[in-house]
Amino acid sequence: MSKELLTVENLKTYFFTASGVSKAVDGVSFTLEKGQTMGIVGESGSGKSVSASSIIRLLPKIGKIVDGKIEFEGKDILKLGKKELLNFRGKDIAVIFQDPMTSLDPVFKIGNQMVEMICAHQDISKKEARAIAVEALKKVGIPQPEKRMDSYPYELSGGMCQRVIIAMAVCCKPKMIIADEPTTALDVTVQAQVLELLQELQKEMNTSILLITHNLGVVWKMCDTVMVMYAGKTVEYAAAETLYRNPMHPYTWGLLDSMPKLSDKVKEELKTIPGTPPDLRLTGTGCNFCNRCPYAEEKCRAEVPPLVEIEKGHFIACHRQNKTEKLARGEGKKNG
Repeated sequence: MSKELLTVENLKTYFFTASGVSKAVDGVSFTLEKGQTMGIVGESGSGKSVSASSIIRLLPKIGKIVDGKIEFEGKDILKLGKKELLNFRGKDIAVIFQDPMTSLDPVFKIGNQMVEMICAHQDISKKEARAIAVEALKKVGIPQPEKRMDSYPYELSGGMCQRVIIAMAVCCKPKMIIADEPTTALDVTVQAQVLELLQELQKEMNTSILLITHNLGVVWKMCDTVMVMYAGKTVEYAAAETLYRNPMHPYTWGLLDSMPKLSDKVKEELKTIPGTPPDLRLTGTGCNFCNRCPYAEEKCRAEVPPLVEIEKGHFIACHRQNKTEKLARGEGKKNG
């Protein structure tokens, strides 16, 4: 039996706007195994959330999947009809969005929203659905779950609302959860609680998690594999431990160097990656990172680097990294 739950091959999702075609996701490939957690990291606009939205086919009108393949347990997601998609979302894959306050309808009680969602995916009565909802709230650590069923979202804190969203996500026991920056709107202590809760639920239900984040500390704590995205493309893809111990793409180096470090040394300025991401309407002629890369050469500006396997399970998209010649971090920098 195959261990692969989700397979994405050469996914291309473009936004067709009045000012041109924006290549939000431009040839992304990855696999997610059953019971595993994969992280997608990168700065804002790199294509992380659009990749996730493409998987569940929940794109704005101007967005379109123009190429690629998305398979879930061998089922072609791009060929599903509207009714099949409704069953697929929520039942097979659940989504936890980054802002819990906007994910819940403020004019309906928590219980009503949960019962409606459960009944939409399971052929059960409202009484049975309510019992499932109460049990789910209890499982995510919400005190007095029966009472909270009659609360409105604005009566709960941000952390409590995020727990409600997680409870809704696990109610139908999905095989996979897409967590789109689930801790961004929360304070640090609540972030840790939410992450621990996700890990506990994953162990209990053997659910796969696709975690979208810009926080590399969260990736180290949560993920088995990591895909680094930049300007719609995959630049590095490896096991989490490999990525931290032996990162190879200049963009990944920049991300890791920009992380705040706790030390007793004299305070240093936080490092940043100079420059700005490219206009996604103008990409496709060279490496998207070349305008910010201190190691860029003429070839980087002229040709798009392919994603190649440098070592087992470690993929890099960089002209200056290959099996025979490897670029050393911090050495041989060029003025881009």
